[in-house]
Amino acid sequence: MINIPKGTKDVLPFESYKWHYVEDIVRKVAKNFGAEEIRTPTFEHTELFLRGVGDTTDIVNKEMYTFEDKGKRSITLKPEGTAGVARSFIENGLQNRAMPLKMYYITPVFRYERPQAGRLREHHQFGVEFYGAKGADIDAEVILLAYTVLTKLGLNVKLNINSMGCEKCRKDYNNALKEYLKDNYDNLCETCQTRYEKNPLRILDCKVDTCKELVKSAPMITDYLCDDCRAHFEKLKTLLDVAALEYNVNPLIVRGLDYYTKTVFEFITTDLGSQGTVCGGGRYDNLIKQLGGGDVAGAGFGMGLERILMLMEAKGIEIKEPAPCKLFVATLGDEAYKKAFQIVSALRQKGVHADLDHMDRSIKAQFKYSDKIKAEYVATIGESELNEGFVTLKKMSDGSTEKIAINDLLTRF
Repeated sequence: MINIPKGTKDVLPFESYKWHYVEDIVRKVAKNFGAEEIRTPTFEHTELFLRGVGDTTDIVNKEMYTFEDKGKRSITLKPEGTAGVARSFIENGLQNRAMPLKMYYITPVFRYERPQAGRLREHHQFGVEFYGAKGADIDAEVILLAYTVLTKLGLNVKLNINSMGCEKCRKDYNNALKEYLKDNYDNLCETCQTRYEKNPLRILDCKVDTCKELVKSAPMITDYLCDDCRAHFEKLKTLLDVAALEYNVNPLIVRGLDYYTKTVFEFITTDLGSQGTVCGGGRYDNLIKQLGGGDVAGAGFGMGLERILMLMEAKGIEIKEPAPCKLFVATLGDEAYKKAFQIVSALRQKGVHADLDHMDRSIKAQFKYSDKIKAEYVATIGESELNEGFVTLKKMSDGSTEKIAINDLLTRF
């Protein structure tokens, strides 16, 4: 037997309705905020992620699924959604649309990492990308969209925010951080020693305990913000206050991607007993230009749907199962089956969930099957029913029966 690859998961037929429930809420909330869906390819040229995500990030260094295709091109299964949307924005001239352009996606993403609860090598992300507006009001709107989705799904979340500043103030902060860490350089992990020279800010995002301990007392980036970045961050906080959304300023949040500027944020949950990030995002004003486009600002987030569903299940949030089969038609004989097939086909055209036997079962077995699929009603058609023009209609929940004209089945349901 060939088993499923490690770090992947099947969504079985009797589980898929849970995904539909979450995706329906995601789409409705996104629509209410004015966002439209964008769909980008599952794989892109590797260069896109090297230039967009950043060659010092864990995603690029450790987690990407990269391969050479038959044309000797380096191809990568997308590890996140933003870079592909940015590429599409540039390539399809979307800067000519009315701004701000609000987009959302639901997409598979691929990361080679150790599989664990809520983290798979192939998982699915809901994300939004808002392009064209430089103000903190768009940052606040993106955050509120994420908050609305999470709370409508029944999750308890807390918001952490930070500012990573712009190129100018980040340069000053990187120098201060290097100065702070230089005496402990030998205590940094091997990856962070490389980051120390290339991108010291990434050290704040390290998951190694020794590095995490070292940065606890590091200078805070919010103390190095230029006037523009500070005003942007203050306006964001004001708008979140206006929206009555509580938040905590956490200067250690830098996110794991190089394209962020100014605002970064995370939603964490304690629903599993320990804090865990369920959504992260921020602003990226230089990404479009970095990928060869114009000077277009952007902001967005991503959240993993598998993790969301796991949290909902852990909390005991019940997702209502879809309506079962409305009418099952049990038959005896070829002519009865033809009539049942006609009725079921007509009902389906009307949008009614109807079914009949496909396994040559006995009448008794057909009733057992109809019970298994939770059919609401069962109509039995045999030779006598065809001759009389009437069928017995049984309501399965209470066992009550009634006689009804065969042709009236089409109007009854």
